[in-house]
Amino acid sequence: MKIKTLFLLLIFISCNQKIVIQQGTALKEENTYGELIFYDDFERNETQEIKDEVGNGWTTSSDKTAKGHKEVDLKDGKMHVYIHKEANHAVSVRHKMGFKDGAIGIDFKLDHPDDVLVMNIADMTCTSVHAGHIIDVKVKAKMLEMYDLKTGIFLLEHRNAILNKTLTNEKEELLKLKSKKVPNNVSLGKWHSLMIEIVNDKLIVFIDKKEVGSFSSNGIAHDKKGLLRILVPRKVTVDNLRVWKKM
Repeated sequence: MKIKTLFLLLIFISCNQKIVIQQGTALKEENTYGELIFYDDFERNETQEIKDEVGNGWTTSSDKTAKGHKEVDLKDGKMHVYIHKEANHAVSVRHKMGFKDGAIGIDFKLDHPDDVLVMNIADMTCTSVHAGHIIDVKVKAKMLEMYDLKTGIFLLEHRNAILNKTLTNEKEELLKLKSKKVPNNVSLGKWHSLMIEIVNDKLIVFIDKKEVGSFSSNGIAHDKKGLLRILVPRKVTVDNLRVWKKM
């Protein structure tokens, strides 16, 4: 009788292992990063396979940038993002959020050396920058890149000068201070965790719970971070998106 009871208990633990792990992780991270204001595990099905149908408040750019072709697929409890051959821009998967200081966590998988995961933070009410761009965190297999876009390359003054090829040497030197690149080592074909923490003007990035890099710049302290864009220029698979707001 005792053996049977133990066997049933082990089955129960095994079947509920994912839930236990997620709850334990969420409690620990919530205490560390603030109030958990959004979570998505992508555990749902689409009603069709022709167009993007992410649900849960997400929108995508496919109607405008890929002639309406499907570029986001929910399958096996994961979100698979891949650019269509007719697209003229990276896939943009978007969700509203709202904080000044906080954190964003996501699990991700890169399968090819050219795969890139871009976590873009925007404020669509900010008129001094192009398309609301405030912060970029780009994760590549061998490199982590962090950008202050608000006072960097997407500040309209700078962007127009770059496009018109009138950027002065002084501004060019300034823009070099608006981004930072650090070596990274992400194994292809395997799942990894990414955590982005924002405190005042400082950005701290963790991969697999280890700090990979940090970067300080005044644009990072922008007071309204109202939109998250997951930008994918090639292909990325993601899961377990979490957003925290510092109290």
